[in-house]
Amino acid sequence: MDHLIPAPVRIGADTQGEGFLPDRSTTLTARPGTESTERWLRAELGAAFGLPLGPADPGAGTTGNTVELDLDPALGPEAYRLTVAPGTGVRITGGDSAGVFWGAQTLRQLLGPEAFRRAPVTSGPRRAVPFLEIEDGPRFAWRGMMLDVARHFMRKDDVLRYLDLLAAHKLNVFHFHLTDDQGWRVEIKRYPRLTETASWRTRTKYGHRASELWDETPHGGFYTQDDIREIVAYAAERHIRVVPEIDVPGHSQAAISAYPELGNTDVIDTSSLSVWDTWGINPNVLAPTDNTLRFFEGVFEEVLELFPAATSPFIHIGGDECPKDQWKASPTAQARIAELGLRDEDELQSWFIRHFDTWFTARGRRLIGWDEILEGGLAEGAAISSWRGYAGGVAAAEAGHDVVMCPEQQVYLDHRQDGGADEPMPIGYVRTLEDVYRFEPVPPELSEEAARHIIGTQANVWAEVMQNRSRVDYQVFPRLAALAEVAWSRLPAPGERDFADFERRMGTHYARLDALGVDYRPPGGPHPWQRRPGIVGRPIEGPPPHV
Repeated sequence: MDHLIPAPVRIGADTQGEGFLPDRSTTLTARPGTESTERWLRAELGAAFGLPLGPADPGAGTTGNTVELDLDPALGPEAYRLTVAPGTGVRITGGDSAGVFWGAQTLRQLLGPEAFRRAPVTSGPRRAVPFLEIEDGPRFAWRGMMLDVARHFMRKDDVLRYLDLLAAHKLNVFHFHLTDDQGWRVEIKRYPRLTETASWRTRTKYGHRASELWDETPHGGFYTQDDIREIVAYAAERHIRVVPEIDVPGHSQAAISAYPELGNTDVIDTSSLSVWDTWGINPNVLAPTDNTLRFFEGVFEEVLELFPAATSPFIHIGGDECPKDQWKASPTAQARIAELGLRDEDELQSWFIRHFDTWFTARGRRLIGWDEILEGGLAEGAAISSWRGYAGGVAAAEAGHDVVMCPEQQVYLDHRQDGGADEPMPIGYVRTLEDVYRFEPVPPELSEEAARHIIGTQANVWAEVMQNRSRVDYQVFPRLAALAEVAWSRLPAPGERDFADFERRMGTHYARLDALGVDYRPPGGPHPWQRRPGIVGRPIEGPPPHV
């Protein structure tokens, strides 16, 4: 019971007796509002142990061999109480349906790594759940991971797998980065060339952009609208919100390659652009025209239908790394600045963002973007993902805007995990498992009122040098487990955290990851087949700046 990740708020144990050991006669009782967890438990524990977990006979009375799911709103959102007692079995009570589900995830961990397998390796559970009571609930409402599928496409089944991995760590937000210069990944029926043309590139830079190597295999793919509906529904069953990202006005060369009129045609010949095949900050950005606004309103109309408000209240519009050179040279952009009475190109980007903030608000949604949307003035009601350090998040929170804290220097999981030469395609700062465990999303300099605007945190997984699922696994795990504990548990200050205890608990958690088939980085360094010798990366030396 002391190997749980993330660590619960409180565990009280009864040392008397051997505990509760489910068997084929164990029943499952689900009160109204807990049906999604009922389905999940039957599917997962039924598969792992061959247990039917049938419904209890209403006339049989209390047997002590049951798992009971119930609700008690007094516990609060996503909170739960898990009680295992002689004569009553297992009772999971949640403050809401999500709380019941997180309690079931804890039960799964208590049953041992075998509970994470897809078919029985024994005739039933070998590990009894000790008699105990756990009271638990999350620190932050936003606990997430961003996955970039634009740079390297990830098949639908692999996305569903990652939703399961997030759920296993009590993470509840999946930030789905669907578009970029290197590819457009979501079907938009009124603009078919976005997937016919913009979802494929002819070749791909292999390694960092400074590398001389190329993969000459065409790369791409996209999710049909039914794929997206399936992903959103699968996530909702696991109490995960999906936040789609359609990147504007920068990171848009793929869209411009399909519809050249979206670009700054008075500056460059946009008809010659193709989906970008390398990495970095691209100069080809959207033109600030009414045509561009109407085009993306059409895109977002379909996006809002695919991502319903109940499961996706936030829509991410990117807004990062938008070079202004073309706007400075564009008579059309300069005329728009003059027409609107703006001071400069930063305010022009702010106008662009504000337009969609108003548009989303009118449709019951909230806009969120990277911290560059602060430049030129932040749209009222907008939230930010603070990636360039803490400074943008601090400024936004002090101004009353909600913030997801995800600084590059701390929780970009594409950054290397060690300074050794064997790290595959090393990118960025060294961010070890301990570094991530000591990350603190709420800067101490924030006022109490501003601190309440830090609604959570997430890890960001950029896929330029992650060509397949195995490479993503290597970069994400085990560090995502540390981020999960930071986001869920009420940890002390970074310097006071007991990393040795976390490492001890990870000893069991690695066995869970093994059972799930995760190609994580071993504590001692990469396996030989995980290395990529000779592939140029971009390591950054020295400690990361605190900005």
